Parts: sequence; C-alpha cells; structure tokens
Amino acid sequence: MTLASASIEPTLPRAKGPVSAAVLELLIRDPSGQPWGTDVPVDEADPYGIDLQLSLYACYELHYRGFLGVDPNWEWSPELVHLRSTLEDAFLTAVRRDVGEIGLNDTAMTEMESLSVEPIDGKGPSYYLRDHGTWEQMREYFVHRSLYHLKEADPHAWVIPRLTGQAKASFVAVEFDEYGGGRGERAHQQLYADLMAAAGLDSTYLGYLNDVPGETLATVNLMSLFGLHR
Repeated sequence: MTLASASIEPTLPRAKGPVSAAVLELLIRDPSGQPWGTDVPVDEADPYGIDLQLSLYACYELHYRGFLGVDPNWEWSPELVHLRSTLEDAFLTAVRRDVGEIGLNDTAMTEMESLSVEPIDGKGPSYYLRDHGTWEQMREYFVHRSLYHLKEADPHAWVIPRLTGQAKASFVAVEFDEYGGGRGERAHQQLYADLMAAAGLDSTYLGYLNDVPGETLATVNLMSLFGLHR
C-alpha cells in the first residue's frame, strides 16, 4: 500500500478560460501587494462550465490543503472572498433554477429516506457500468470521482461546530468511520487512493484536476459551498 500524502500541497491547475486565468494569476501574487483591479467576466461564463467551476474549486481548495507556492494568506483575503462570492452567486442561481420549486413535503428527511433505498434496476452511471461498462470506462469513472473521494468527508467536517447534542455525536460517529476509525490505512481517502493505484491510475491528491470537466467539479464545489455557508 502506498500511503496518500497528508502534507504535500497540490500544484496550481492550468487555466481553462478568462475567469480561471484571472483567479489563478491572482493566486501567484503577494496578497499584501497592490489592490487587484482586473475585472473578471463572471457574467459571461457558463455556471456549470469548466472555467467558472475550476475558478471556484481553486478558491475552495485554499480551505483544504492550499496550493504549492501560493501564500496561505489568500485563504481569507477580502479581495478573493469577494470574487468567490460572485462565482458562488452565479453557480447557486443556476442550481436554484434547475432544482425548481421545493414543495412543503419535500423535506430533507423524505429525501434521505428516498435515497436510502436503491432499486436493483435503475438508471445512472453505476447501473450502466455494472451491466455494460468496459474496464476503460470504469477507470474513467474512477478519475472523475477522485476529485471528491481523495478528500472524502472533508467538506462535511465543517458542519460539526454547528451541531449540538445527539446530532453532533451521531455525525461525528459517522465521520470517525469515514476517517478510518483511528487507523490511517482505513481512511476512505486512503482506500480510494489504493483503488486508483490498483487500477493503474494516478492516486495523487488532485492529480486529475486538469483533466475533468466542469460538471465533475460542480458536484464537489456544491459540497464545499454548503459546508462553508451553513
């Protein structure tokens, strides 16, 4: 088993458009330098597209491991947080539009009960891969999922200080299992890194950040957004 690194910071990704180019160019600067006056064309970007989603992912990553060569003071730079909020507004506007109106009976409890029962036959990537998928398609699926599973449970940890009583105790019990019950080799992040290595893939944290589309990053960004914003 090759242990996943817990300390090595990932390198900055490559820009995928004018928005991500502006954000990534900002992160290589000194955060205590002159005010950044570049206008970022957020309004022109596809809210689910790679340019906006990569920009948002880079902003959120400052709250995880950060990036090699990027000053950690950028994490709470008012300038960058303001830009991030603009990206978040564009993303959430699209999410709310596509989710539509939520009925009074559509509670979190009813949704969890529905998700907890998975039919034997259904639709979606897991069913397709089970019944028809090739090994190359499965490996590609591993790549897409790595952007979350190599940081599995980290976005959810932000909720712990906001809970009390039994809710907090139960939640932490679940997180304890996510992190291997005290055994590093059983942490889910490590198990996924082992899976990637066994499949002949790069198990490095964010190793495929330059290779996935915006839709893949959007699923992780939504978890980070909810975790940081209660």
